[in-house]
Amino acid sequence: MKKTFRLVGLDCANCAAKMERKIAALDGVKEVVVNFLTTKLILELDGDNHETILENVLKAVKSVDPDVEMKRA
Repeated sequence: MKKTFRLVGLDCANCAAKMERKIAALDGVKEVVVNFLTTKLILELDGDNHETILENVLKAVKSVDPDVEMKRA
């Protein structure tokens, strides 16, 4: 299942790369792309528990930059 989010407040290319690495390491994440220029997060999820995976994705984003908000695109 693919999901797309806007990362509101993302203003650092290095932070985007860190987020991408952290999210890619999470269980249930098959593929992830964090595009700094478009401020989009594109996820391909594996497994059934999408809500838990998305909570962990949000925690990974906030651990890099607490001011960034994930909004459905």
